[in-house]
Amino acid sequence: MLLMSACGGARTDPEEQVRAWVAAVAAAAQEKERGAIMDLIADGYTDARGNRAADIENLLRLYFLRQGKIVLLTNIEDVTMHGTTAAEVRVTVGMAGTSNSALGISADAYRFELELEAPEGSDSYSEWRLLSARWGALAQPAN
Repeated sequence: MLLMSACGGARTDPEEQVRAWVAAVAAAAQEKERGAIMDLIADGYTDARGNRAADIENLLRLYFLRQGKIVLLTNIEDVTMHGTTAAEVRVTVGMAGTSNSALGISADAYRFELELEAPEGSDSYSEWRLLSARWGALAQPAN
C-alpha cells in the first residue's frame, strides 16, 4: 500500500520519498527481486568495506540463494535531510528466513546507515539512489 501511494498522485516531500525508498527496498528483498534493489543503488556506489555496486549485487545473490522465505522488519530510527537531494538514514532491520540450518530458520538484526541522493526536483522514491552504506549486527544483550 505504501509503495502504491509513493508511485503516483500528489508530489511527496523528500523525507517521505526516502521513507518510501526504504520500504521499497525491504519489499523487494522479501520478494528476492535483486534487480529492483539494484535499480535503487547508484552505479558509483562504494562503502568503507571496499564494496562496489557489483559486490552488493553478489551479496544479495548469495543471501537470496541461501534463504527460502525472507521476512524483514524495518524500523527507521532517523532521517537526516541535507537540502532536498541528499539524506542520511539510520534503520534497524530484523531479518528472518527459512534455511537449511538445523532449526530450518535463521534470524539476525542489523543497523544500517545509508547515504542517499536524488536529482533536484525529484518527485518519487524511485529517483533516489544509494551512494554508500555501513552496517553491522546489533549487539547481543548481556545475560
